[in-house]
Amino acid sequence: MSRYLKWAQKEYPLRTRIPVSLLAGVLFLILFPYLLLVTCPSVDRQLGFHPFDAGATSYIIGGILTIVGLAFALWSILVQVTRGRGTPLPMLPTQTLLTTGPFQYCRNPMTLGTILAYLGIAIAAATAVGIAAVLIFGVLLVLYLKLLEERELAERFGEQYLAYRREVPFILPRRPRRK
Repeated sequence: MSRYLKWAQKEYPLRTRIPVSLLAGVLFLILFPYLLLVTCPSVDRQLGFHPFDAGATSYIIGGILTIVGLAFALWSILVQVTRGRGTPLPMLPTQTLLTTGPFQYCRNPMTLGTILAYLGIAIAAATAVGIAAVLIFGVLLVLYLKLLEERELAERFGEQYLAYRREVPFILPRRPRRK
């Protein structure tokens, strides 16, 4: 039995899921944006990169990506904690396969939202190092999903997940098909 299956055997109460999700949120909503807004521009300067600031355009594009990304990511987390009776963290996984809400548009809405939000922050901050960091983070996250999480979900939910995987795109959303 894989460690993921062991983790999935226990359902944690809402009073545990919420604080754990909030702690993880500190990392994703405070630490990573801080790195993109403060550390990456500093590294740009040390490497001699000039900001590609396109004025208001950078802020508008960055702002739109950040807002859309955060909305999609937070919506998926809310669904995981409430309807899925779990968290985004592999150690406290959802107890049910989620196929509604943002999960009807793509199988990994939190990942899509996170990448869009961070990319928006990096664009608004006009940091080449930040954009590169987001792209590397995104590739690593997608590799994790493809190599580990999809296998674990197939193991946990069997044919139900495999049918969902055949019907719903991996990360680029599309309108759900009518049945």
